[in-house]
Amino acid sequence: MKRLLLGIDVGTYSSKAVLVTFEGQVVARVMVPHGISTPAPGFVEQDADAVWWNDVKTLCRQLLANPACSAQDIVAVAVSAIGPCLVPLDECGHALRPGILYGVDVRAQREVEELNHEIGPATLFKHSLMALSSQAIGPKIRWLRNHEPHIWGRTRYLATASSYLVHRLTGQLWIDHHTASHFMPLYDPRARQWNDCYAYGLASADMLPNLGWSNELAGEVTREAAEETGLLAGTPVAVGAVDALSEAVSVGVVGAGDLMVMYGSTTFFVLVQDAPTPAPTVWTTAGAFEPQFNLAAGMGTTGSLTRWFKDELARDLPAEEGYAHLFAAAARVEPGAQGLLMLPYFSGERTPINDPDARGVIAGLNLTHTREHLFRAALESVGFGVRHNLETFVSIGAQFQRVVAVGGGAQSDIWPQIVSDIVGCEQEIPAVTIGASYGDAFLAGCATGILRPDDIRAWLKPGRVVTPDGAHRSLYDRLYANYLELYRNTRAVVHSIGRVS
Repeated sequence: MKRLLLGIDVGTYSSKAVLVTFEGQVVARVMVPHGISTPAPGFVEQDADAVWWNDVKTLCRQLLANPACSAQDIVAVAVSAIGPCLVPLDECGHALRPGILYGVDVRAQREVEELNHEIGPATLFKHSLMALSSQAIGPKIRWLRNHEPHIWGRTRYLATASSYLVHRLTGQLWIDHHTASHFMPLYDPRARQWNDCYAYGLASADMLPNLGWSNELAGEVTREAAEETGLLAGTPVAVGAVDALSEAVSVGVVGAGDLMVMYGSTTFFVLVQDAPTPAPTVWTTAGAFEPQFNLAAGMGTTGSLTRWFKDELARDLPAEEGYAHLFAAAARVEPGAQGLLMLPYFSGERTPINDPDARGVIAGLNLTHTREHLFRAALESVGFGVRHNLETFVSIGAQFQRVVAVGGGAQSDIWPQIVSDIVGCEQEIPAVTIGASYGDAFLAGCATGILRPDDIRAWLKPGRVVTPDGAHRSLYDRLYANYLELYRNTRAVVHSIGRVS
């Protein structure tokens, strides 16, 4: 009897897949690493076939090589991927260039300015419930038209990473409402439909994917996809989601007032809402399930900052022990990192400052500081960034009742504690956090009617709660004020340096 649900997630630096029973028990899981391409400053790309689709094929083949699993056992599939991304497709649905990644790719800043000038920031915000930023796909579409006319001339469809993968599996082009919200100004979040009234040299609605909710069906695995992946032709495939949304679902962030803080390559925030509380500094999107909204936000560097630190400043440490050594050493450093303060804007910053030209800053260095002090300051800088985003949520009237922390960074003991101490709130950390692929498996079950959204709570095991240490509150309050001031006072200099480089 078929009893398995397949979830696949294609992330920034790796892809993962998991086979799960209807009760949430993991039967098998696999992972494959991959990289990103940075062909120019501010450009971040991945190949749609060599990375995204190849990973899906590899993951499926590896899972099905397990004697305990077979394609006949799989009831349904759901896929999530990094997003929002942009990949142009030709008439046959073939990718014409590498995918342009989400907000970490800041190439379209001039196009953001052009659209703001042509349409007006107030009009754009009223239409899209958020302001244009590096996260928006509309400016990247215009960049493609302006800078690669040879590609644009062959473009028939526009996709994002998850919709491209669903297309490869089913031959159908779909996108979830949450990700479509970032295709501004082409999406109307109130009507939940495409709207080209502000297309302004971007794209017509017939170039865009069909719209669906993450728990709806997109189609079935085609014979061609079955031959490449090993899945059975005819297996149902869900519309899917962006990775952060699937991650939120995977840990039970499905009800109004639930907030996920994802410690991934970047930090991503998803707050489930019954009604939107839009503001230009954050992102208002559709949710995973009709008729929900999400208030979302995202920092530019989190795990990518610690990865850079390990790769560049800790090359002497064994690769398999580097992170463990650095986190243990940071735990021995007193809060405040002996007078060091860092801005974590190593890839620009998304919310709430929305400054693609921001850069990392380290203030307060002296000759007594060590690598351990620097790493502690890096961890604290992310904590200050989390506080900045959550205070922004509260300032616009958004309410959250519980905070659930997920992602690789949440698995350490020290980093969530630093964040809770800085922010002043508790964080729930589930006992098992498999990630977005687990949420995808659940969405696959919902799409076929086997499961309902609230059933995810039965899949979860109680974990631990990180409680803020009040003894550090006064120090971190002062440092947080310094953090905000440091950005304001260095912004002009950093921007000038960037123009020179």
